[in-house]
Amino acid sequence: MTPRTAALIRLYGVQAAWTYERMAGIGVGHASAPLLRDLYAASAPAERRAAVARSAEFFNSHPYLAGIAVGAVVRAERDGVDPAQISRLRIALSGPLGAIGDQLIWAGQVPALMGLALAASPWAGAWVVGALLVAHNVARLLLTSWGLDLGLREGLGVGSALSRSWIAQRASDAQRVAAFGVGLATPIAAWQLLGDARPAAWAIVGAITLVGSVLALAPGTRSHVSGLRVGLGLLAVAGVVIGGMP
Repeated sequence: MTPRTAALIRLYGVQAAWTYERMAGIGVGHASAPLLRDLYAASAPAERRAAVARSAEFFNSHPYLAGIAVGAVVRAERDGVDPAQISRLRIALSGPLGAIGDQLIWAGQVPALMGLALAASPWAGAWVVGALLVAHNVARLLLTSWGLDLGLREGLGVGSALSRSWIAQRASDAQRVAAFGVGLATPIAAWQLLGDARPAAWAIVGAITLVGSVLALAPGTRSHVSGLRVGLGLLAVAGVVIGGMP
């Protein structure tokens, strides 16, 4: 396995290493380690450990775009950039990557896929759930791979390269696609759910509504589960379940 492949796989685990002190820093450091190990293979172990420690400093951004920071930091290490400047690069990337990622993924891709899946559920049934998961994860893999390569190629210049890339424009487009998907799904969901007055169907809808209310209102979930995700997710589940009933 090449160092790049190992780093790409580890980037999928960034969200498993959140801490209050460093946020996603430990996950980013874990993803950077294979590339830094290869970079410092001929150096003293202390130098390699210091580089890995620098890569695990505080970092708070969208996890799907963390590969951009990983690649940029490793390239900066390869170019012999001063460690203090590398730390400033990480901090400078946090805000833009977080804002773009939230627009592109949480406010764009996720609700768009859920809305389109819900709209297709009366005809595709439960298969639409599998298609949604595959589409989401393929898109994440492509985005993470692109971001890692961008960072490795640009290094300190990754900020200006990011502003010239396709991603900023696509973030805006993704939100429009999301609005279309949700708008398309709403009348289809109403027809699918309200057009069937069987007691079993209404019982399922009531149970899903109850669970969704708990998820939306419980203090422990408010910061992690938005109303849009809850609403679309529950409507999708209801549509799939009721659509598959005899």
